[in-house]
Amino acid sequence: MPSLQPITFLAWMMFLVPTLGVPSELMLQDTLKSALAAFGVLIAALVFFWQQRQRTAPLRWHGLVWLPLALMAYALGSMAWSHTYLAGVEAIRWFILSLLLWLVLNTLTRKNLPTLLWGIHLGAVVASLWVALQFWFDWRFFPQGAMPASSFINRNFFAEYAIAVLPLSVWLLASLRSPRLTMVMTASVAFNVVALMMTGTRSALVTLLVLLPVLAVVLVKYRDILPFWRLALVNRALTAAIFIACVGVMGSIPTQNAQLIKDGSGTTALERSFLRTASMAKRSEYTEGSFSIRSQMWMATARMMLANPLTGVGAGAWEVQIPLYQRTYTVLETDYYAHNEFLQLLSEYGMAVGGLVLAFLLAYLLHSAGTTWRLRGEDLQEAPLRAFTLTSLLALLIVSNAGFPWHLAGCGALLVLALAMLAGSDARLGKRQQFFASCLRWKPTYSRVALIAMATSLGLAAYISRQAAVAEYKIVHAIHLGLFLTQTLPASAPSMADRKSQMLQDVQEGIAINHHYRRLTAVVAEQLAASGDFRNAIKILETVAASRPNVVAIWAGLAINYAQMGQHEKAHLALQQVERLKPDDLETVTLKVTLLTKAGQAIEAAGILNKSFDLGRYDFNLLQTGYAVGLKENNPLLTIRSLELFNTKWPEQGADTYFRLGSIYANPPMQDDAKALAAFKQGYAGVPADQKDNYRYQLPLRFQQQM
Repeated sequence: MPSLQPITFLAWMMFLVPTLGVPSELMLQDTLKSALAAFGVLIAALVFFWQQRQRTAPLRWHGLVWLPLALMAYALGSMAWSHTYLAGVEAIRWFILSLLLWLVLNTLTRKNLPTLLWGIHLGAVVASLWVALQFWFDWRFFPQGAMPASSFINRNFFAEYAIAVLPLSVWLLASLRSPRLTMVMTASVAFNVVALMMTGTRSALVTLLVLLPVLAVVLVKYRDILPFWRLALVNRALTAAIFIACVGVMGSIPTQNAQLIKDGSGTTALERSFLRTASMAKRSEYTEGSFSIRSQMWMATARMMLANPLTGVGAGAWEVQIPLYQRTYTVLETDYYAHNEFLQLLSEYGMAVGGLVLAFLLAYLLHSAGTTWRLRGEDLQEAPLRAFTLTSLLALLIVSNAGFPWHLAGCGALLVLALAMLAGSDARLGKRQQFFASCLRWKPTYSRVALIAMATSLGLAAYISRQAAVAEYKIVHAIHLGLFLTQTLPASAPSMADRKSQMLQDVQEGIAINHHYRRLTAVVAEQLAASGDFRNAIKILETVAASRPNVVAIWAGLAINYAQMGQHEKAHLALQQVERLKPDDLETVTLKVTLLTKAGQAIEAAGILNKSFDLGRYDFNLLQTGYAVGLKENNPLLTIRSLELFNTKWPEQGADTYFRLGSIYANPPMQDDAKALAAFKQGYAGVPADQKDNYRYQLPLRFQQQM
């Protein structure tokens, strides 16, 4: 019989992953959660192989295990031709998930299943408690991005996890035989639902609407098997009343979170869930809201898939390659994930691997659903387990269309646990077809080799986790120090020189450990550039460009910083990278003009500006640049043309632009008092009544009396 101990470790893992978080910004939340998941799986595997060190009987195998193994193998291969670091991260992720799937397949039984379910459910309850405290009392123990986020930094991450746990919690509730425990469990499930509503995450709320009738059908269909239906009628009625009352009462408690009140999306969990779900019907959501941003990512990902249909761009390389497939008006990356797991898998792993994996997975789930519905006789005992597990997977698959839950430690582990539950059920049902359960021959030697491998993996996990924690601490601490570079500090504070020295030391040490933290190190570079330290900003941006060579903003930042240092040849090389990525973009023209001006080639810069103006190709920034270049290089014709074009495009700015235009005509070499007066009068007409006197007093004396 499989031992209970590995499952106990896994239950603790599933409790701790959603529960624990970092109380500061000096470490990313999912770094901690990923470390907890990795250690939980590896320790459970170490215990398992130790207990099997004398085993000669076969172990279980299932075709599902091949799916993450195939993705792991492809990721290892991607290290040779795609982004080595990101592909390596993907390979480790799929290795841990493959091991977890196989381990649960060989250790989970009907007897120890409640242990795992309690770990999952209680972890969700504590995570929901953090959400409730953040929503009701503005509790800020964990750093928050989009609130309330529990220990997950982003409310969407918590909501995706909570909705996937819900069917398993209902299954555990329906399996209880004690009326008192059933009522307590009901209150905890209701609490989790209310916490989910507090987030206002629309994908999870829509999924909740889908799950409610599905769960009702499952509960009714298997009423002859589930212990809940053997409770007295009064207890069942009381359970339903407790659920409704808890949701109604807790869902009506108003928030004290100032940020959530300011957002205007409801002050109670019930109101917030209703308003957020209803907002999906607003047209603006698809033109200006988050859906419009995600649709841009999805379309860019689709273009990536079409360009690399067979092999994809390489495991983990979506964020590296996505700028190449964005529209020309997009300068910054939209995000670091596609917010659609299926599209991202296909774009990275291609149809040859990712497509086949998804096809097999979906075919298996459909087959399992049909098998579950048709179970009869003794096999019917497996049906509730399978039905609730499939419902959990359904929830996870739905939210995977608008997020990236598979990339997060909690949801990734939950996905594999659910698949392992189905695989174990296949084995108990005697499904021995080629893709389903089978036997894996085993020898004591295999256990000893596996023990060595697990011990080595634990050591590597400890080393990698420590390095990640140190790198993140150093870089984030540098960001915190950088916030004060342009501020005056109290006399008691450390000197600016000491802070700057510590900041540079921290960021250099962090980059030395891992120079692929693009989302963090670029912030430090921006802070240094804003303070005038272009040399150190360049050093950091060069590491970012080496890791993410297709991000326009990075190359543009490098070009400007090179130019500020007088390194015009390097600035030109950086400009060539910008032109490679966005050859026809107006931002590229603006950058080129700026660099030429700084290099002393003002005549060429003016020629480019006038040519672009002649073609009618200009935007706010290009006209501002034209105005600045004209002033700096004593080219009044360029300055005047820039202002006149600005007035035709943005007449609401007329008070300022006509004042500037009048000032040019009021002074040599373009002095023309009639044109100056006309410009000043047009600007005066656009000034609010309470500011007209102030406007007039700023004019040259000879014009003040003529207004």
